Amino acid sequence: MYTQQVHALLERGVVVPRPEAVEIAPEVRPERLAPGVVLHTGCKLAGAATSIGPGCELGAETPMTVVSCQLGRGVALKGGYAEGATFLDGANVGSGAHIRPGTLLEEEANGAHTVGLKQTILLPYVTLGSLINFCDVLMAGGSDRKNHSEVGSSYIHFNYTPHQDKATASLLGDVPRGVLLNQPAIFLGGQGGLVGPSRIGFGCVVPAGVVWRGDAPAEGLLLAPEAKPAGRPGAFQCGAYKSVARIVRNNLLYIGNLRALDQWYRHARRPLMKSDAWSLACGEGALLRLRECLEERCKRLGELAGRMPRALELARQQGQGAAPWLAEQERLQRQWPALEAALKQPPADELGAEERARVVAALLQQADGSFVKAVRALPDAARRDGTAWLQKIVEQTTQLWTS
Repeated sequence: MYTQQVHALLERGVVVPRPEAVEIAPEVRPERLAPGVVLHTGCKLAGAATSIGPGCELGAETPMTVVSCQLGRGVALKGGYAEGATFLDGANVGSGAHIRPGTLLEEEANGAHTVGLKQTILLPYVTLGSLINFCDVLMAGGSDRKNHSEVGSSYIHFNYTPHQDKATASLLGDVPRGVLLNQPAIFLGGQGGLVGPSRIGFGCVVPAGVVWRGDAPAEGLLLAPEAKPAGRPGAFQCGAYKSVARIVRNNLLYIGNLRALDQWYRHARRPLMKSDAWSLACGEGALLRLRECLEERCKRLGELAGRMPRALELARQQGQGAAPWLAEQERLQRQWPALEAALKQPPADELGAEERARVVAALLQQADGSFVKAVRALPDAARRDGTAWLQKIVEQTTQLWTS
């Protein structure tokens, strides 16, 4: 016998080939699943916030568990586990997926089998291969299904340091230009890795087999570092940081891009995501994911600041009392309370208000139910306005450290 919840879904028109072999938690609201949604054998749904739009299919390859997620139209989650994530129209992942909270996949962003994501945002069309661990990343680039940013199979984003911190989020592309879907694609070759916190510009290529360390914000670069001779092993002291300026700058840049994307959703995307309950749920879910990511980044940067007293103590113990990086550590320790308070405040409404008004008006004129089509139809002047508005938000955030 199947449960009352499963019966309610069947009555609603949800397709469940084996009703006795799915699990629907009591808090799941049947009206938040569109008629025609397909739940294959072994699927589990939980969470009152779960919303699944028309044309979605769960568990086509292996059983799929979905907890408190929002799915737009035509989303395919072929097998695995997803919790606290939002998938916009056409997003999909293969079997073996492990999608953790803070993840947002925009239109047609996708991954093949055995992909692990957490606190990760993929803008439209970004494609991940198989056997990937991609946590604490925002990736943009590309313009359509044929021209998309890609991460090759067997790739990892290294987001935990030997100093035991996670102030390591990496920005691939950016939000002010990436949301307009007209930038060169980024390519990260398979069997490689990226050590966060890193910045990589649009159009850059990291060849297969390379572990990239550092920043390359310029566009269109082939990032193939020269091999270096092996050095002698040296001593390592956990917590003995050296320069932290780059870490702080990259974290603030990442946070600035999150703040810009949040404003993009609030002012530009959300007005076009109210046509039905599924789109509305995805809009609310995306804003929740962005808030979660912002809170996580501030938490991790705060943890780094909290390690500075120990780092300064270790420097003195090791006779490095005159080291040039000590001023950076002292500055981070001293400025963090004010910096944290500023990061918790939303960008001023007047910041880029004129440019925002023009690009939003242009989007509304193009609205036909598809946000991606509306963006593609924007005139060049509106695109420039959109980038200028969002870039002001990013710059205002990064200047909190330089001021």
